[in-house]
Order: sequence, then C-alpha cells, then structure tokens
Amino acid sequence: MSNDESPGPAPNHEPERGLPEQLAAIWARVRGRLQNEVGEVEYRTWLKHMTLVGIDGDEVTIALPSRFLRDWVRGHYADLIMLLWQTEMRVIRRAEFIVRSSVQIGPRADVPPPEPVVASRFVGLAAVPPRNEDRTEAPLDPRFSFETFVVGKPNEFAYACARRVAEMPASPGFNPLFLYGGVGLGKTHLMHAIAWELTDAGRPGGPVTVAYMSAERFMYRFIAALRSKSTMEFKEQLRSVDVLMIDDLQFLIGKDTTQDEFFHTFNALVDSGKQIVVSADKSPSDLSGLEERVRTRLGCGMVADLHATTYELRISILEAKAARANVAVPPKVNEFLAHKITSNVRELEGALNRLIAHANLFGRAITLDSAQEVLHDLLKAFDRRVTIEEIQKRVSEHYNLRISDMSSARRARAVARPRQVAMYLAKQLTSRSLPEIGRKFGNRDHTTVMHAVSRVSELMALDATFAEDVELLRRMLES
Repeated sequence: MSNDESPGPAPNHEPERGLPEQLAAIWARVRGRLQNEVGEVEYRTWLKHMTLVGIDGDEVTIALPSRFLRDWVRGHYADLIMLLWQTEMRVIRRAEFIVRSSVQIGPRADVPPPEPVVASRFVGLAAVPPRNEDRTEAPLDPRFSFETFVVGKPNEFAYACARRVAEMPASPGFNPLFLYGGVGLGKTHLMHAIAWELTDAGRPGGPVTVAYMSAERFMYRFIAALRSKSTMEFKEQLRSVDVLMIDDLQFLIGKDTTQDEFFHTFNALVDSGKQIVVSADKSPSDLSGLEERVRTRLGCGMVADLHATTYELRISILEAKAARANVAVPPKVNEFLAHKITSNVRELEGALNRLIAHANLFGRAITLDSAQEVLHDLLKAFDRRVTIEEIQKRVSEHYNLRISDMSSARRARAVARPRQVAMYLAKQLTSRSLPEIGRKFGNRDHTTVMHAVSRVSELMALDATFAEDVELLRRMLES
C-alpha cells in the first residue's frame, strides 16, 4: 500500500491531543487504513482504544487501556500496524505496545459506589432483603479463574470476550455478553472468572458489585418475591448491581412471567450503563422458546460460542490439570484419555481426578493399564456414545457432500454410496434399530438400510481401498 493510495471511506479520526499536528495526521491515516483492513466490527472491538504515545528514533509507542488489550493487539495486529506505519514513515522499524489507562474502569467517578451488602463485593440475590435466613450468596468456585482456563482454537474468541468484559465492563459492543455452547465446554468457568476479576479488591478502579445466579435461581427468587409481595425490593436489589450474570438462560424457556421480569431488568441495567453477562446452551437465535423481544436484546451485544474441544485442546487441559495437582501423568495416558473422552471438559477432568485419587489412595503410579482398569465403566459408556447425526456429519465431510444429502432422494452414485456407508456405520456403531436408522435417513424403509449394510459389506470384501476408507471413518468416529 503506497502513500498516495486512498484509504477509502474510513471514519474521521480526530487528532489526538498533545501530538504534533503532522504526527497526529499520520496516526489518523494509519488508524483509518487499519480499520479498512480489519473491518468496522473488529476495529471497534479490539483497536478503537489505541492511543499514540510518540516516536523515538525508529520506534513508535502505542498505548492501550488494559494489559489484556495490549497483549491481544500485540499478538494479533502488531505486524499489520507496523506495515501501515512503514507506508507512512519508512524510518519506523519497531512498535512498542504499553498499558496506559485512558478509559474509566469500574464505577463512574460521578456516582458514589454502592455500599457492600456482604463482606465481598460479590452478592447473592435475596428475595426479601436484609433477612439473614433469606440471603443466599451465590457460590464462586475458586478453581474457575482466567489463569486456570486452558485456551485453544475452540474457545479462544469466547475467552477474549470474557477478558474484555472483566477489564472494561459495559464497553460498547460487549453489552450484553452472551456465551453459548454445549455442556462442560467452559461457559460457567468463564462467568466465574469474570466475576472473580470484577470483585478483586486490587483491580483498577476498585471492585464492582456483581450478582451471579443461575436462571433457575432467578426464577425461584422472583416467585418468592411475588408470594411475599416484595417484588419492589426484589427489583431494587437486582437493579442496584453493576454487573448481572445469569447462567443457563435456556431454563427460562416457557416461563413467560419470569421472562418478562428478566426483560425489564435487562433493559433497566443496560440503559443505566450496567453490564449483563448471560450463558446458554444455544445461540440467541436458536433459543426458540424465548420471546422474540428477549432474543433480540440478547443478540444485540457480543455473542461468542465455545465449540467442542479438539484433541490438542484436550491434551492441554489434561496436562494443565496434572501440573496443578503436581502429579506425573505419562503422555500416553493423556493421549488415551483425549482420544476416548471427547464430549466435554467436565467428564475429561473427572476421569483424570479418578486416576489421581486412585494413585494417591493405593500409592501406585498412573499407567495406561491402571487408567483402563480404573475407568473401565466410563470408557465402556464412551465406546458406544456415537450418534447417527455424528456419523452423517463425518461421512458428509469425508465425501465432500452436504449433510442434507444423507436424507435426500438423490440416487446418483456419488451420493447414494456415501449414504449407504453412513447407514452401515450407524448399524455398526449405534444400538439403533433398522427402522430407527431408516427414519434418520429421510424416512427410508428398514429394508433399504438392510440392503445398504449388505452392499457395503460386499464392497469391503471386494475392494481393499474402499474397505480402508470405511475403516478410517469408523476409527475417526470411535476415537
């Protein structure tokens, strides 16, 4: 990109105070081109709060308002920023990123902080305030911090968003923060980590008041307030916090009255500049049992999903947990567990806990043989935990087909043969009956499934390459 190239319709970046006019103009052009390169959303999320400190010889120094943002920008955008600076000033050879707070974090300076209602600034919500027997302090698990969260490709974005909210609550574009994913993938861990950071007495700007609870607890407290005619106290207490965190929001599906109260609480907090963090098992658009207005509001901030773990991430999780427990676990055992237990992190860590406890109780080293012996019941359950949907997905990817082809009426060999392979694997790897398998493949008759199983078996006996292909798919599904 040369100096005379137009950066396009970039926004008008105001010159920063304290910079020489020429340097401020160059910095404005760099930021404009940067925004064009990464896009509006990405720029606003990670790069908007950069400020130019100055230039010393061949080094440019850029400040960001938090350690996390500094590390993120340095790790993901440093090369691009350097390139853009060099198009403006060829003398620049290095870029230094530092932390210099230019953003108010925590309670607003013009509003006195609310009085703490418990010893810490992390509060549980009571249906009828200040009666000790009614106060329930929602538990924060000390194990669930950012330091103990193992980051990998499947959860990297959700982790980054959680760190951003923890350091800069109520930032534009991050309110609400909606985390979603399957069971045991780390949603609750990240929510607890956010709460720990926000209630830390040593955080910049001081701790803020956080209310964390499950959606089920929210409903029970609201119902209790209705029965005791104390709904005003309930509303006032809930809306006085700086951050509201609701876990497992899908529990509110079908609970219309509670949804209505959540909606009004949501609006009141967001309108007053308070942060909302929500988790669920599906994205807002897929929570079909929620009212449209609730789903729309939930999707108006930052939505981040936690994907199923990869093999590499599972290995990292096991290694990190063993290191924290100060226990030697052979690499072969970690590899074995990472291959066998793929559904969620909770079960993976539970299996390792059992191995560690067994080793401590009996004074034995952890080995592959002991792992298979101690975990035989768990491993047996996982051996057959393959679904027809997983088989269809894997076969479709392997043969470069759409998953809808598995249930379509198309009879071309390029589609029919993979479909037969999927039916064969469904019969081999699941306990479903032939009629049940047929229904999963476009309501086909059980005789069609029988023919597919027979035909694939014949072809495997005749064609070694085809047999290897099917066996590879089987191993991939069973691993």
